Amino acid sequence: MAGWDWLTKPQTDYTWGFAVRVVIKAVVLFALFNLIFALLQPLPFINNLTIYNWLVPGRERLPFGEDDRAYNLSLNSIEGMFASHVIRQSKADDKFRLVLIGDSGTWGILLRPAETLAGQLNAANITLDDGRIVRAYNIGHPIMSLTKDLMLLEEVMQYQPDMVIWLTTLESFPRERQIFAPIVQNNPERIRNLINTYDLDLDAENPEFVELDFMDQTIVGQRRELADWFRLQLFGFMWATTGIDQYYPDEFDLRTSDFAEDESWQSFDEPTELTTDDLAFDVIRAGHELVGDVPLILINEPTFISDGENSDLRYNIWYPRWAYDQYREIYAEEVEANGWVYVDLWDAIAPDEFTDSPVHLTPDGSSQLAEMIEEVIRS
Repeated sequence: MAGWDWLTKPQTDYTWGFAVRVVIKAVVLFALFNLIFALLQPLPFINNLTIYNWLVPGRERLPFGEDDRAYNLSLNSIEGMFASHVIRQSKADDKFRLVLIGDSGTWGILLRPAETLAGQLNAANITLDDGRIVRAYNIGHPIMSLTKDLMLLEEVMQYQPDMVIWLTTLESFPRERQIFAPIVQNNPERIRNLINTYDLDLDAENPEFVELDFMDQTIVGQRRELADWFRLQLFGFMWATTGIDQYYPDEFDLRTSDFAEDESWQSFDEPTELTTDDLAFDVIRAGHELVGDVPLILINEPTFISDGENSDLRYNIWYPRWAYDQYREIYAEEVEANGWVYVDLWDAIAPDEFTDSPVHLTPDGSSQLAEMIEEVIRS
């Protein structure tokens, strides 16, 4: 029997009915995959799959940024952020793990990884009396919120830190800023667990929380998160080649030195007596409970102090003097009452060593801060 000439003559004529059946099957399969995805909710598992720390080096700081020239991007997934970080590597017996928690000053805006506080401490090769070498890990994140810090602190505890240094500033303390950060709003279950576990004075049903319905948990609903995971893996190759993880502009605006005749701060239009009801010191208390026996050192990080116009009213664009002075007084009282370990370095760095914000340091300023913190570690 002659063979079938499939190159010149189709075995069956395609019809509209056949095409419709193919489309229907494709739609059914697509809907089925979305249904299974929503039921299984595999995104945390997917975000833990990574090329970092084996195919490419782990990142020295948590992913953050929206400029592709940085070979980086912002994530809402805590799993994905830590999966890319160098702290995921196995803990060596001769290393003393020092975790740095904080805001954009700790993360290191405008600083290269080696110029950040963690990078400077690692370059110092600090050796403790027991022979262990201090290895600092940058777990800072560029959003002002103590609750964001607490959420990251909870995650990092699984990596067995030997000490935690928490760098804080007044801008992270207001109650209204605790749920302000997108990374907080997009992790409501984590935050609710912290609120309930540590009895935080925060609304567990805050309307700013991002609540996902069934469709939001399908492949279609999670397409942005899946794309971000994929992009982060691709950026890993550029990060490994260049060591660049943020965009460094040739020019930037320096922090403001001259101010209007204005003493407002946050929701306060004029000088007011602040209390712990206004400032989230209960989150600091929760951090101490969370770390257990691991030493936790609080640092009131350096801030820019202006000598420009109306500097008698404001230290900088963020802080009127009345608010910041009260914050430091309340902080000292809370430290005394709770027996916390605390170092106030608010005025320890010269004004010229700040760049584009009241807490962003130059490389030299970061080096000076690292030297001060080295003394704290040794003591």
